[in-house]
This record gives sequence, C-alpha cells and structure tokens, in this order.
Amino acid sequence: MSIDRWPMFATAPRPCGAPLDPTPCLAACVSRLSFSHTLLASFLLIAAILGSAALNGLLAFEEFAARSHEDARSGLYATAAVQQLAERTVDMERSARQYLVLENPELLKHFAEAHRESLGALERIEAFGLPHAAALVAGWREAAAEAAGALARPARQDGEVTLPLTRLTPLNEQLATALRVHLGRNSQGLLADLEAHRAILAWHVLAAFVAAGLFAALTGWWMLRPLKAVENAIEHLGESRFDQPVAIAGPADLRRLGRRLDWLRERLADLEANRARLLRHVSHELKTPLAALREGIALLDDHVVGELSGEQHEVVAILENNVRVLQARIESLLGYNAAVFDARSLKRRSVALDTLLGAVLAGQRLQLQARGLRATVSGTAPQIDADPDKLQIVFANLVGNAVSFSPDGGEIRLQLSRVPGWVRVDCIDEGPGVPAEEAARIFEPFFQGSRQPSAPRHGSGLGLSIVREFVLAHGGRVHWMPAARGAHFRVELPHDF
Repeated sequence: MSIDRWPMFATAPRPCGAPLDPTPCLAACVSRLSFSHTLLASFLLIAAILGSAALNGLLAFEEFAARSHEDARSGLYATAAVQQLAERTVDMERSARQYLVLENPELLKHFAEAHRESLGALERIEAFGLPHAAALVAGWREAAAEAAGALARPARQDGEVTLPLTRLTPLNEQLATALRVHLGRNSQGLLADLEAHRAILAWHVLAAFVAAGLFAALTGWWMLRPLKAVENAIEHLGESRFDQPVAIAGPADLRRLGRRLDWLRERLADLEANRARLLRHVSHELKTPLAALREGIALLDDHVVGELSGEQHEVVAILENNVRVLQARIESLLGYNAAVFDARSLKRRSVALDTLLGAVLAGQRLQLQARGLRATVSGTAPQIDADPDKLQIVFANLVGNAVSFSPDGGEIRLQLSRVPGWVRVDCIDEGPGVPAEEAARIFEPFFQGSRQPSAPRHGSGLGLSIVREFVLAHGGRVHWMPAARGAHFRVELPHDF
C-alpha cells in the first residue's frame, strides 16, 4: 500500500534543509479525533499530569525514606562502636591494673584482647566519617599503644601504664559527644530536606492542578464551542434563516454533523423557495378567472342579460361579497410573498428607534383618537444599523395589531431598553391577550387567534408573519411574552455595545 493512500501522511514537499514544522501534522491529527476520543484523550492527559505529580512526590518520599533509613543504620552502627569502645576501655584499664598487681599472664591476654576489639571499634568509627574525630582517634591509639608498650616491658613504672590509660576515658566521652552532635545535625538536615521536599511537592501538585484545570478548560472550550454553533444552527433553521451557511469546527463527528445540517439548510431553503414560487404562481393564476368571475357578476347585477328577481339579486350579492373576500385573500397572499422576498434585501443606515417609534405613532394617530387610546414611548436605546423602512413596517404592524385588540380608552406602551448585544422594543397592550397554547403559532401566516376583539376587524393574519420575517432579516428575534393582562411582544435587534 502506497503512503499516498493515507491522507494524514500526505504532505507537501519540504525544501532541503528546511526545519520540520509539527504544527500542521498535530492539527491534522487533532482534527481527526471524534468527540468521544477527544474526551478520552483529555481525561488520560489530565490523569497523566496529576499522576506525574503524585509519582514525583512518591519518588521524593522514597528517596527521603531510604536516606533516613541509611542514616539511622549508620548512626546506630557508630553508636554501638562508641559504646563498645567505652566498654573495652574499661576492660583494658581493669586488666592492666590487675596485671600490675598480680603479674598474671592471663590478665595480659585479656588486656590485648580488649585492645584489639577497641581498635576494631575505632575503625568502624572512622568509617562512619565523624567530623573532627581523626585527632581523637589518633590520640586514643597513641595512648593505648603507650600503655600496651609499657605493660610489655619488664622494667616499668606503674605510672607509665596507668597515666596513658587515664587519657582514654575523656577521649571516649569526646567521641560520644561528637557522635551525638553529628547525629543531631543529620536529623536536622533530614527534617530540613523533608520540609524542602514537601514545599516542592506542594508546588508540583499546585502546578499539576493548574495545568490540568487549564487543559480541562481549553478542552471544554474546544468541544463546547462547536456544540454552541450546532445549537445556533438549529435555532436558525427553526427560524427559517437559511441565508447563513452552517460551518462547525471541532471534532470530526461534530464537523460531519455540521455538514449534514448545512445540507438540511440548503434543502429547506430550496423547499421554501419552491413553496413561495408555487404560491406566487397559484395566486397569479387565480387572479385571471377571478377577474372574469367578477365581470360576470357585474353584468348580472347591471341586468345586461335580463331582469333579476329578488332572490336572484340576493344570490348575486352573496357571490359578489365572496369574490371580493377571495380577491382580498389572494392580494394578501401576494403581498406576503412579496414581503418575504423583500426581506432578503436590506438598505441599512443609522436608525434612532425613539424617532422611528414616534413616526409610527403619528401615522396611527387617527385610529388612536377614534378609539380614545393612549400610546406612549418610554426608555432609551442607542442608534442601530438597520433598514428604517422595514422596521417602520414592523412596528406599524405591532401597533396596528395593538390598536385593533385594545379596549376603548386603553393604553399601548412602547418601551425601549438595551441588554448586552441587543436593543429591545416591547409593545404592550390591554387587549384580550394570546392564550399560551396558541403562542407557538401566533407568527404563522393566516393564523388568527381564538381571542378576538368585540369590534369587527378585517385582518388577514399576515401582520405578525411579516413582522417575524423582517426582524429575522435584520438578525434579530421577536417573541411573545407571557403577561397577566393584554398582549406583550418583544423585538430584539442586534447591537454591539
């Protein structure tokens, strides 16, 4: 199998002498990981970071334990040697004094045996490496050798034997003191090393936790960011916003999901375009026979084909009324399709929403006065980049809807506010409101709720649908908000603060 069959190993030719850059290869390997593999690799790496800190601490404590054990063993060995030296010194002095009195050769052998064992103890003390003990050991050997030599001579004085022996006990005490001081310093050194290792281990553990936390946060960000993009893509599809391609980065399986969502977006956009095209064609084709039908009804009503009876006049009037309603519905349908198509092209410029809302209320002044309604604009909001003509249609439809449903003498409130990233416009009236079970369909074309005003109204049910299309075209959102009384609609338009 050739290497070009494996994409992750297929790279561009590298110039001779150029350094090898591992970044593209690493990025390619990471991009091929699935969500589950990435999660597993993250857990393993975090476990490796924490495990390395724990292993480092374990090795440090093992080293400390081994050193402590070795120091204790050698200290015990040296202490035993010093103790043996003191005991053999007492034996030497006793044997020497008894020999001077009794002249028994066995006592001289006991002295020599104790002397030999004392020299062995001195060798062990020297091997321990006791600081400043060389002079004491040399003095001890010199005094012991002087006493042994005096004992071996036939002609001798007692003082030649006892005087060197009296110097041995102070030397033993000095060696014991030096050993205690040395062991104390070793213990303090061990405690200091333990404290240093403990501090180093604490920093290592802290650094491991920080590194693991940073890596976990980075991994979470890298994996959750595409999930947020998937959520946004699904939300856009649900809001019929098919103009933004779906591009999902991150693990391989999420990128495949992104490609499927983009295919779904294109498919839904085609279906929406076919639906709009079909509606336009059907509406246009209905207008021609409808015009002929209206012309025929007019001829009947003008008695061109003869006089009509009273019942025939009544039938003609019913036909004329139904034809007029049908024509109005067809024109509304054509207007809605034109509005949906027009929503795709925005002529943006800086818009002051308070001024625009004032103009909308001024356009509805006659309707407000006829019903005795009060309309107010409150709050402030910064200027936004938008199409003022389409926004005026949006708020004119909302205010017109509120005027139709508000009771005589009621109040309509338009409230401006802002939150991070958005400018809000709330339209609140005192009408019958919208039932919660109908909230999901309130923005559908031709849908009219079950709660209607007492006064007759001639609406087509397209106003809120047009509001939704124009707001979505601006990248905004429109919601029905639950309210204890009346209807509450909220429009949110994007704005960078």
